[in-house]
Amino acid sequence: MRDGRGGGGATHAGSGSASGSGPGSSRTEPGAAEWGPTPPSHRRYERRSAVGSGEADWERASRAVLRWGVKTRSGFAVPGADETEVRVGQRLEVRLRIGPVVVREPVEVVEVVRTEDRVGFAYRTAPGHPVDGEEAFVVTREGETVSLTLRSLTRPSTTRGWALVFPLLVAAQVVVRWRYRRALR
Repeated sequence: MRDGRGGGGATHAGSGSASGSGPGSSRTEPGAAEWGPTPPSHRRYERRSAVGSGEADWERASRAVLRWGVKTRSGFAVPGADETEVRVGQRLEVRLRIGPVVVREPVEVVEVVRTEDRVGFAYRTAPGHPVDGEEAFVVTREGETVSLTLRSLTRPSTTRGWALVFPLLVAAQVVVRWRYRRALR
């Protein structure tokens, strides 16, 4: 992902929506090394995990994160994930099959970041999603260490059925995040 332009070669794209904060309007700020204040109305989560070391692991993890690899390698289906990189404004329906049940998660990508040492994106949930909020997947490197940072803000969905089972969804997030942290290793 090094682009040879010098000066970091940063590319930053955001949706320009007035509802977010920080770079590009994302509330999870994938372009920021330090995550700023967030709304108290949402459950905040941030975790960083090592996923490799060296240039080859950086290239592999960077490519995978921009093609929804954290989600697809954690058991989710993402239409078109192998064909194209994420892009701001992209709307799609992520799916998770649990036995005969398919959970549909409508989302919209709100920010994509590509710098010399930081690559990732944030998506916001759309109406009908099991929770209301935002999630970011960011691959970084410091020296030879390549890491994945997960950030999320969640609260009960505005969809009544999902809102009623929010406590169960919070428990399920523990398992899903465990899978996310191992997805790019």
